[in-house]
Amino acid sequence: MSTTAVTYIGGPTVLLEWAGLRIVTDPTFDPPQSYPERGSTTLVKTAGPGILRTDLGRVDLVLLSHHTHKDNLDWEGLELIAQGPTTISTREAASDLWGGSVQGLDDWESTTVGGATVTVVPALHVPPGYGYDPPVVGFVLQSPDAPTVYVSGDNSSLGLVEQIADNFPDIQLAILFAGAARVPEIDADLTLGSAEAAEAARLLGPRAVVGVHTADWAHFSQTREQLEAAFASTPGLLIDTPKGLRVEL
Repeated sequence: MSTTAVTYIGGPTVLLEWAGLRIVTDPTFDPPQSYPERGSTTLVKTAGPGILRTDLGRVDLVLLSHHTHKDNLDWEGLELIAQGPTTISTREAASDLWGGSVQGLDDWESTTVGGATVTVVPALHVPPGYGYDPPVVGFVLQSPDAPTVYVSGDNSSLGLVEQIADNFPDIQLAILFAGAARVPEIDADLTLGSAEAAEAARLLGPRAVVGVHTADWAHFSQTREQLEAAFASTPGLLIDTPKGLRVEL
């Protein structure tokens, strides 16, 4: 079995070495700055990446949960995609990020990359009732010689996590976007909170959890420390991933 390793880069961004592939989740590599968004919202990045985009080395695959917010795809992230690695995302992203390397899939559709199977799974970013429903997806990675991996993307729904657990009962590694992201225009969490991430882990039953999306952006309302506290009853399940350091799993 090939080695599985993660390097936490910042925000939602991880370099995952898995099944012989080098995979980047939601690429954000910009230095700290502000990004005006829709309405009155401005997203503020408070810290730069643990690894610069130019120092990444080979990237075989980008998993992009959605392309409409700069805390999931910033300017340097766009530069990474422009280099041509296979990028799997929503159909809207494939239409907007023209150039040939972005594949858009619907929920539960699969494709193969380097002999591995990547399945797009549902995610809910903005709860119903706000008149704004950007398409967002998560991912399940499967390979005969590697652990099955779930990458949540910007999902806030435990009901969807339960559906994914039912369809993929063998998930061994879960990369969960936590931090309970919030913006002024929406009175709801836009990603899992710490307690919800712990419940998602219970539903999925993985051997290891990598928690991301808890630092580097001002609109993440819950911290890494709060995430660790939520996992205190399951010691060893939440992996320690210091920023910029490669951790073998």
